[in-house]
Amino acid sequence: MTIITNKSVSRRKVLKNAAVAGASVLAAPAFIKNALSSSGEINVMMWSDYLPEEFKEAFTKETGIAINHTGIGSNEEIINKLRATRGRGFDLVSPTNMRAQQWEPLNLLQAFDMNKVPIDRVNASMAKVGETDWNFGGKGSHWVPQLWGTEAIAWRTDKWTPEGGIPSYGDLWVEGRDNEMMGRPHSMMLGAGLYMETIGELAPGDVVRAYKSEDDMKDVWSKITQFCIDRKKNVKKFWNDADGQKNGLMQEDVIRGQTWDGPILALKSEGNPVQYQAPKEGALAWVDGIAMPVGAKNIDQVYAFLEFSFRPEFGGLTANLTGYNSAVIGADAHLTETSKKNFAEAYPGDALDNLFAWPAEPTWYAQLRTEFQDKFVAS
Repeated sequence: MTIITNKSVSRRKVLKNAAVAGASVLAAPAFIKNALSSSGEINVMMWSDYLPEEFKEAFTKETGIAINHTGIGSNEEIINKLRATRGRGFDLVSPTNMRAQQWEPLNLLQAFDMNKVPIDRVNASMAKVGETDWNFGGKGSHWVPQLWGTEAIAWRTDKWTPEGGIPSYGDLWVEGRDNEMMGRPHSMMLGAGLYMETIGELAPGDVVRAYKSEDDMKDVWSKITQFCIDRKKNVKKFWNDADGQKNGLMQEDVIRGQTWDGPILALKSEGNPVQYQAPKEGALAWVDGIAMPVGAKNIDQVYAFLEFSFRPEFGGLTANLTGYNSAVIGADAHLTETSKKNFAEAYPGDALDNLFAWPAEPTWYAQLRTEFQDKFVAS
């Protein structure tokens, strides 16, 4: 199931409902009061740049609950850490929306008590993903949305300008640009596939067809892999997390790359000579959520964290500081002018109508993709 559809994800369209946002002023229920009175802590395994210090300080100041943050850079890292501990050691984790089929057979997550989650404060179409794709065994939602974003093209504005003002995934692979670009292996390969569809090296729709069966996947990705291997000399570095993307552009002489929106827009907000923009082929769109492992111990604190996170002012704070986009309704009212400007420049024209919503990934797809990725990286 895809949850980002045409015309559905502009900040104005997704997050504007002020009436729902008003739910944040309701009196705190008993479980929240229990969490506040107990102080204690909460152990969160979340993307490395998703919990800014200002957010953590505000949460702890109000609740007395300390956040112990273990930063990660990939969905595979979340799965591997929880498999190693059999779901213990963390109270919350942050998987991405299209990974549900990989999580369900692992039995490492537990359903939320949705009576304790202010789910009406977040975008309804995103919340529905938890009710459907993440409703494991009919036990209810095992996932609620937190932040959404994209992966697209970033570059140093003092060293390069895309032809015609709009970049392409193909700009990363142009002959004669040796040792100038960076990307995350599996997603830059997907971007290459979308570009290949536009130049006739793949048929239109082949990238999506690869999700239908193992045979389709092998047919499409064997071509993508060879395309990337033939042009690997363009790659200066592979990144795995937000800091890797920032360091590439600011310290390691990368000129252009395929990156997440957050790290680059955060750099741009600080005045650095960088730009992030959706390419002609469409930015890759995703929603990261919050899930509770089976071994979670600080349960009251979990629901206190969700109540706090789903307030518009803290959704806006997180968006301003990270460069990503909050799933919380009304968060856009708390955005800075810089954040609004960055968003408009990242998605000019019809870019929001042209997003590539990352399809749901079966386990077999992820396994095969790893094999093709490893072949490319090792080449």
